[in-house]
Amino acid sequence: MIARLFCWMMAVALASLTPLARAEDGYDLWLRYMRADAATSARIAAHGQVIAAPGDSATMQAARNELLRGITGLTGATPTLSNIVAPGALWLATPRTAPALPLKLEGLGQEGYAIRSIRVEGKPVTLIAAQGEMGLLHGAFHWLRLAQSGAALDAMDIRSAPRIGLRLLNHWDNLDGTVERGYSGSSIWDWWRLPDWKGPRYADYARANASIGINGTVLNNVNAKSDSLTAPYIAKAAALADVFRPYGIKVYLSVKWTAPMELDGLKTADPLDPTVAAWWKAKADEIYKAIPDFGGFLVKANSEGQPGPQDYKRTHADGANMLAAAMKPHGGIVMWRAFVYAHDNPDDRAKQAYADFKPLDGQFADNVIVQVKNGAIDFQPREPFHPLFGAMSRTPLMMEFQITKEYLGQSTHLTYLGPLFEETLKSDTFAKGKGSTVAKVIDGSLDGHRLTGIAGVANIGTDRDWSGSIFNQADWYAFGRMAWNPDLTADAVAREWTALTFTPDKAVVEPVVAMMMGSREAAVDYMTPLGLAHVMDTGHHYGPGPWVSELARPEWNPVYYHKADATGIGFDRTKSGSNAIAQYAPPLAKRFADPRTTPERDLLWFHHLPWGYRLASGETLWDGMVHRYDRGVAYVAGMRATWEGLRPMVDGERFAQTQTFLAIQQREAQWWRDASIAYFQSIARRPLPAGAASPPESLEAYKMRKFPYAPGNP
Repeated sequence: MIARLFCWMMAVALASLTPLARAEDGYDLWLRYMRADAATSARIAAHGQVIAAPGDSATMQAARNELLRGITGLTGATPTLSNIVAPGALWLATPRTAPALPLKLEGLGQEGYAIRSIRVEGKPVTLIAAQGEMGLLHGAFHWLRLAQSGAALDAMDIRSAPRIGLRLLNHWDNLDGTVERGYSGSSIWDWWRLPDWKGPRYADYARANASIGINGTVLNNVNAKSDSLTAPYIAKAAALADVFRPYGIKVYLSVKWTAPMELDGLKTADPLDPTVAAWWKAKADEIYKAIPDFGGFLVKANSEGQPGPQDYKRTHADGANMLAAAMKPHGGIVMWRAFVYAHDNPDDRAKQAYADFKPLDGQFADNVIVQVKNGAIDFQPREPFHPLFGAMSRTPLMMEFQITKEYLGQSTHLTYLGPLFEETLKSDTFAKGKGSTVAKVIDGSLDGHRLTGIAGVANIGTDRDWSGSIFNQADWYAFGRMAWNPDLTADAVAREWTALTFTPDKAVVEPVVAMMMGSREAAVDYMTPLGLAHVMDTGHHYGPGPWVSELARPEWNPVYYHKADATGIGFDRTKSGSNAIAQYAPPLAKRFADPRTTPERDLLWFHHLPWGYRLASGETLWDGMVHRYDRGVAYVAGMRATWEGLRPMVDGERFAQTQTFLAIQQREAQWWRDASIAYFQSIARRPLPAGAASPPESLEAYKMRKFPYAPGNP
């Protein structure tokens, strides 16, 4: 007993002498501002002793407060606030507060900024300058990003402005608090208590978005309820807009096409009916009276059972333009989604958006932007870029990515989406010759469009860490940073995020970034290798279901997409099949027409090939599929081992969560591999390649697994 007590006392004494890492639950995201090492702390303090930021607007207060919070946290010393530029000052200035700024601000717009190390009366000063206060806020966040990352702060000369105008989160949040395809708890919008109670989480949400350049949020699900447009809910949206405004975040609403009928008893929702147009004009006036800087409407119409103008034999342009006319006097916009597929089932679902929208090019009002998913099906682990990009030169197109991981393991799989974003943005459409990238389509530079945009379906919920796991935060961060600058690489963004979220120590940054950069490709391997798509189980989209074939509409069934039979596998989109390749520019169509020139990552997306087809490696298609399934599982095992090696350098709470989630991911990656092989082998009737293990269960056992209460599928 005495010996045991002595050991306990020694443990307590040692613990009191050993500095313990602060427990972290992920709430602070990448804005942690943890105390830096002595050298970094001294460097930050030397350049942030004084904050000179005149002005008392809410935005200037937000900029000053962020710098105070950041510098105090990083150094332990609180800067002085002053109207006088002193040595070691951070000087935030606009032409209004300092007409004779020693640098040019042309081309920065209202959101861009410049940061420069200068001398004022011989004293070293860091100048953060912008055309307006919103630019100063973005500049303050960028300076703090550099300071946290351990960057040099004494010879700065930075100019940065967003390439894309609208950089939005789309929340698929419902009025009952559920979140469609949300895997991180309930909706953060407490509609029941709004507009009166505005909890601190709303301001923290706005801070996080402003820090990465996001400037708008669509509050409600694209599968909208008409109630969102009633006076009580407009008041609730206005309360959120008031919180977000100092951070440059505008609010938008998804609308239901038949709202005039449901709310006020109109007999029709025909966009060419004058009473319908008058209803929407009055509704726009009502909204802007409550929210003067309201951003506009997002519309999902004539898709997945949602009503729309086609119900009245009108076009998408007819519908969008009617709404645009109501928004025009207020400066509002209409974002019209191109995600459409009809109940009469085209020969290839991947072709329908192009077929519907390409003939309408040039017919949309100048305050309409068409929002197009990154691929032609539905946020798959990998899809070729959507053929509409580069095909509608007279219409502004807006990218829609999915940050929430509906098809990528949901909340527990570490599958960093930066490489998916980069792959899509850098894809060449060849619309105006080589170099006509998707990024140049959506930033307006390819066709000279003024209205530009990019949206990400949010992965945010009430979980303490906001996004269901620490590593899911990286997808939110990457979306914002790459929306601001589509030329950023996924690797560079991952390095930023890791340094801010964990530590700038290379002993952590290098292995974590290595894990992240291969993680999405690993998921493609264990889920949808060689261009397979939409083989997930139906409804909840959780886990494998390549055998599903009994649903009413053909394109709801995974068998529709892989078309595996005794002769081979894959969807023929060449001239001998659906001819979807014709929707791409001629150089690409020619490349995709031949399996030998089609990138192997997209092979089965464009071609139905024999099981014995020889890949570039010389192995058969069947053997290559099996090897890729195995490679994906092995990569996850490698991530687990890498993470285990980081145990001493990561706080216990975040380490344990990630450790557990990686174990789940490895188990489910193995399930994906085994179930998929069991099914496709039952069709191909081919032996496994040497060294490949047989699935441990029967195909029927895998088919029997059911998940009626999977999250995100209300």
